[in-house]
Amino acid sequence: MPRFDRYLLGQLTILFGFFALVLVSIYWVNRGVSLFEQIIGGGQSALVFLEFAALTLPNVIRLVLPIAAFAATVYVINRMISESEMVVMQALGCSPWRLARPVAAFGLLVALPMLVLTHVLVPASRAILDERRDEISRDIASQFLSEGQFLHPARGITFYIREITPAGELRDIYLSDATDPAVRVTYTAKRAVLVDSPSGPKLAMFEGMAQSLEPDGRRLAVGRFEDFVYDIAALLDSARMRPPKIETLPTGDLIDPSPGLIAATREPRAVLLYEGHARSSQPLLAVAGALIGYGALLIGGFSRFGVGRQVGLAIVLLIVVSFLDNAMGDLVRRGALPWPMTYAPPLAGMAIGAALIGLSARRRRPGAAAGAAR
Repeated sequence: MPRFDRYLLGQLTILFGFFALVLVSIYWVNRGVSLFEQIIGGGQSALVFLEFAALTLPNVIRLVLPIAAFAATVYVINRMISESEMVVMQALGCSPWRLARPVAAFGLLVALPMLVLTHVLVPASRAILDERRDEISRDIASQFLSEGQFLHPARGITFYIREITPAGELRDIYLSDATDPAVRVTYTAKRAVLVDSPSGPKLAMFEGMAQSLEPDGRRLAVGRFEDFVYDIAALLDSARMRPPKIETLPTGDLIDPSPGLIAATREPRAVLLYEGHARSSQPLLAVAGALIGYGALLIGGFSRFGVGRQVGLAIVLLIVVSFLDNAMGDLVRRGALPWPMTYAPPLAGMAIGAALIGLSARRRRPGAAAGAAR
């Protein structure tokens, strides 16, 4: 049996690596397409795109590993049933519970790297990603020097440039500033340049007009100017002032949040507790998926018509566990349920897998077989 355990565990590991590689590639490429449009369309280089894509990889792997574990388990057990390997082992006296040992060990082996991802790599990568986004937001040229399109560098700001000359002069610009609820100001100018100053970058406009519209829409003030300076640095600094994201915080701070942290994040205590404990519950989904895949396929036994119905049952049960995880997470975040319920979905998935294995074991008892024969 130890040799068979190693054999089954090796098969699961090999197929897990294959499915993980395929699923990560598909998910990562799909994510990279939208990321490419955001980064390259924003005027950044391909190196910045590659950096951002690499920083999103840990979170992609975290999402894919439980699915890859489930797919590998279903594929390997299905193949072993179709080739009568499982039938031979059961004929030698191995119960479904005994054969489940390498499957459970496989699920735990998948959960271990997921723990490292959820507690260390994903928060660290997201923190670096947010920092790099802030650095890019300070690059005024990447946000403003894009001709022929309407840009929104900050909330309430719309900016348009018809043409940028080789000397860096902006031609025919449009700037709408709605950051002040009391008045909306629209600037138009024939020429403009970006200039640096000790207090930050500023937009110097020439031969233009400023239109101030009050909220009721009944009063419009128009003024023309030969030159006007718009403070871009103050605008972007205020736009970057935001609370820290809970996804980037250490797990210890989330599990026992201080009043200062709750005030800084502007999130309820229940949300912080859920995020901290979800980092430990999510890896358990890999164990639940492996047990569900194994148990669902084993209840059907050997059949020349295949185990298509059992595979469908396994997929449906996995979807049910996923829905339960989402619903329970929403209730815990709202404070309707206490934080220990964060662990309910993966534990329920393990219980479903154990119930399927128990059902398979009952069907294969000698007494049950004799009763079926009568």
